[in-house]
Amino acid sequence: MSVIVERDGKRQGFRILSEYASDEREGRLFVALNPRIAEAVVGERPHSRLCMTEIRGLKTDPARLMHQRLCGWIDPGKSGRVELDTLCGYVWPDEANPNTLKMRRQVARRALDELATVGWTLDEYARGKWELKRPKMD
Repeated sequence: MSVIVERDGKRQGFRILSEYASDEREGRLFVALNPRIAEAVVGERPHSRLCMTEIRGLKTDPARLMHQRLCGWIDPGKSGRVELDTLCGYVWPDEANPNTLKMRRQVARRALDELATVGWTLDEYARGKWELKRPKMD
């Protein structure tokens, strides 16, 4: 298992297993877990879980980028409200002229449709405003 930690625009990757040793003759096993990941697993450090089945089901980069950001603040089985322009900002952080923004919104709507194909529930409760429910994880 690998974990990527992002803080203040910097990223670090960690593996859960730091060290492993065994001795069959003496029947001993030594396993050292990465302390940062172990804290997240037992609930002492905030973390986000990403479902690889969902990620593999997404075909476009905009859908994958939105999925990654949404998973950072919507826990499995819960929902959150977001505006279409905020979703566009997840994919394209730079400013856009009105024509470009219109095209970006169209692409973002298609990316939302992709999220629905991997189990997310979508409700456009007002024009350009969405309530998104993340599927529960096993």
